Amino acid sequence: MPLIPEEPQIHESVPGPRAVPAPGRTAATPRPVPGPRPAPIRPGGTGPHRTSVPAQRAPRETAAAESAATPQIQLIPAVAEGALDAADEAVDVLLDSGRAPGEVLVLTTGDPHPWSAHELSFGEASYWAQHDAGDDVFYANADTQRVTPRPVVVVAVNGGSDAAVAGALPAAMARAGALLIVCGDPQRVNSLLSVDA
Repeated sequence: MPLIPEEPQIHESVPGPRAVPAPGRTAATPRPVPGPRPAPIRPGGTGPHRTSVPAQRAPRETAAAESAATPQIQLIPAVAEGALDAADEAVDVLLDSGRAPGEVLVLTTGDPHPWSAHELSFGEASYWAQHDAGDDVFYANADTQRVTPRPVVVVAVNGGSDAAVAGALPAAMARAGALLIVCGDPQRVNSLLSVDA
């Protein structure tokens, strides 16, 4: 497949920043490595402006092994104002690499993700029914207790107090079966993780 300059191909074994900034961005944002994947590649995806394709269930043995392992952690440098954009881009890369939409949970430490705010406008029952169905990317605040673990958790550090972020990161790691992606200021994230450790 030929490479397109705006969207360089990222192989799972090649971590590192993007070579070219995304349209509308002033600086390059590193892209996540898709991480370990327990199931075959599936087309489609969800989230803002995507349609859902029903995902096939992975064998129970694979899911159990994935949840028993310590998740891989990736940090995508982003300022608080750009953390949601970085998280959305990470979700796009994950879905494009074959992750099923129902395998991805996106948490925010500051203002809610616009998708979450929109879905909550239809009521709590509808919002949580989507969560319980587990067939779509789900967006929630990091301090929400009701969300259940998923193979991939993406955290947008888009605000919140140091105490709130310090509590959100270990909780997100506990919910991540295979991969935890944190989009935020590396200095802040690392200092909060070292204080919490």
